[in-house]
Amino acid sequence: MSDAPGGSDTMTQPATAESTLPGIPGHQTTEDDAPTDVVGRPMPDFAVPPPRTTHGPARIVAMCNQKGGVGKTTTTINLGAALAEYGRRVLLVDFDPQGAASVGVGVSPHELELSVYNLIMDRDVELSDVVRPTAIENLDVVPANIDLSAAEVQLVGEVARESILARALRPALADYDVILVDCQPSLGLLTVNALTAAHGVLIPLECEFFALRGVALLVETIDKVKDRLNPDLEVDGILPTMFDSRTLHSREVVQRVHEAFGDTLLHTVIGRTVKFPDASVAAEPITAYAPSHRGAAAYRQLARELVARGRTA
Repeated sequence: MSDAPGGSDTMTQPATAESTLPGIPGHQTTEDDAPTDVVGRPMPDFAVPPPRTTHGPARIVAMCNQKGGVGKTTTTINLGAALAEYGRRVLLVDFDPQGAASVGVGVSPHELELSVYNLIMDRDVELSDVVRPTAIENLDVVPANIDLSAAEVQLVGEVARESILARALRPALADYDVILVDCQPSLGLLTVNALTAAHGVLIPLECEFFALRGVALLVETIDKVKDRLNPDLEVDGILPTMFDSRTLHSREVVQRVHEAFGDTLLHTVIGRTVKFPDASVAAEPITAYAPSHRGAAAYRQLARELVARGRTA
């Protein structure tokens, strides 16, 4: 992946041209210079939200897609950091045994005495025992490691097994504005727990055809959880990630999502850039690692859009 400019394809777009709006991929302008998004919708001006003077109750958002490598963890970390910049108290819950979200905010999974596994499996462990601060003000994390992989089997025999995470996170609702749950790439019992605990689901979608095919199955699972376990569950939005405006394929995928799901498709698009893995290696959100980069600007816009939609505090 590279940030270097490349060639363009032969797709023509009458009455539009690429805009020079700073930092955000996929912006276009119409002939009267009104900004539009990737699919041609008018682009709202998402205002910077005022900081919160009080905190809570938190809105729980599950970052969910059964396909791996679509940007769930990257979005969890960077959206959380952007919301924290805007004065929100944010708790990241790493609910993936790989522990990537923990690593991404500077927590080593191999050195944990207590993790989210202990929180959901041991009633003597409280949330306050597991929460760790990060280097980012207003951003805390409940870390995970490979121990969590055992929970999928161990939870099978538990009473109300789908609601274990909801119970564990209940004490955090009064102290935080947003709780972001980074789900593993599957639709197993851990993911169902996250969906049962959540108020909303954010679906990062790689701008690639095979990623698009799995969204219908994910939405079907969300509908089942809503029907049987969590009637308040909503899809907060579908977020295109790894978007490359130079390719016809990326634009076609986003257009198909819009045709199928309408305004559930967010206006914000996350572009493909090498800065995201660089920031991961540095164990920092991109908003701290490269604060003026277009990737940081995109996640700040995502935070503002979700606040404007009422999907976060």
